[in-house]
Amino acid sequence: MYESYTFLNLLFRATIIPGLFVIIWLTGLISLVTVQIGLLAFSLVFIVFPLVFRYSVTLQRGILFLTFITYPRDLDLSNPSSVGLYATRSFFLNVPDPDVEDNVSQDKDDGGRTKRHVRIGLWHVLPKHVVKRFAKEMQLSDEAHEDLRNVTEVKDPNIDQLETVIKSSFPLVNSENEQQFYERLLAIPGNTIVLYLHGNTASRGSGHRLDVYKLLRNLGYHVISFDYRGYGDSDPVSPTEEGVVRDAMTVYNYISNLTMNPIFIWGHSLGTGVATNMLAQLNYLDDKAARGVILEAPFTNIKDEIRMHPFARPFKHLPWFDHTIARPMYTNSLRFESDQHISKFQQPIMILHAEDDYVVPFQLGYKLYRIALDTRGKSWGPIEFHRFDGSRKFGHKYICYAPELPELIKNFVNNYHKDIF
Repeated sequence: MYESYTFLNLLFRATIIPGLFVIIWLTGLISLVTVQIGLLAFSLVFIVFPLVFRYSVTLQRGILFLTFITYPRDLDLSNPSSVGLYATRSFFLNVPDPDVEDNVSQDKDDGGRTKRHVRIGLWHVLPKHVVKRFAKEMQLSDEAHEDLRNVTEVKDPNIDQLETVIKSSFPLVNSENEQQFYERLLAIPGNTIVLYLHGNTASRGSGHRLDVYKLLRNLGYHVISFDYRGYGDSDPVSPTEEGVVRDAMTVYNYISNLTMNPIFIWGHSLGTGVATNMLAQLNYLDDKAARGVILEAPFTNIKDEIRMHPFARPFKHLPWFDHTIARPMYTNSLRFESDQHISKFQQPIMILHAEDDYVVPFQLGYKLYRIALDTRGKSWGPIEFHRFDGSRKFGHKYICYAPELPELIKNFVNNYHKDIF
């Protein structure tokens, strides 16, 4: 009985617009040509487009990853100081990937076999208290020196012991020794590193992401941020879930091979799906495992997110919505199932979500939190949930401006940076 009611309800909603056109035409208020144009537009938008979407993996990936949306214009990712990030290294890593096309980067292994890889772009943002110690060697601008003027000197015995040695080894940081300098600073014991996984659209150098890096460097953390394949200055390879997770794992391995210092993962929006997938695959690492994960505006899985996304509102009441839009992405391995992955790694979790988030609705983040409480082991790292009232207008990407956020991050990092779960 319930199934019949649901079907009839969906059928009514799907035919109400064409029916209205016909009824208005019968009353003589509009011409037959107008009816025909209206029905044609309805058919194109609500029938043809969903059918094309169902059978086009390229279209599905394009709408999910939105790599064609780029801002700000003319951003030079090789020059982070142009967007206010002085003392930041821009560099590339190669991600081995046998599945990519022939037209991407290739080289030969020791046996002469062709190795395919994707090149991705990264930034390493130094913490301010470290920058202040080496400002002279890094030849910072007057603006940077002015910005550092009020930075409090941090007593760090590890840096104190090595400062003289590092300055003598790098009297002048230039393009030839920049990699060694930054990696040497990253490896100093006592550091904390945050690996930032951004959401879809734009690049690592856009808008609020810069403010997140600045917040974290002010707290004394090294920040590693990168662009997945297809984004920013990374190779223009069509992203897949497997591909972007592989990119993230390569960056994580790069960091963990340089240092035993604690690494925290911060994922935002789509990046939360990357983070949980990656951590589920890295749960065997023990002492090299991440110490914790911050999930900002997370969702449960792509099917749930599609159903609740604002762009889906005109389509989600169609009887064929699941068949043509939601289910095909799942079938084509575009799943990002954080509700499954969150029970497969033991690290502590902090979830941040604004009630007025209309891109990833608040309900999905809270649902993920409840799933985590019900499915994770009792001896595993704790999970905490922080709700930001809708009246504060943080929306989908401005939680970084919440005055209480720095203290929340510091407490989370301080509580778990020494713990291995």
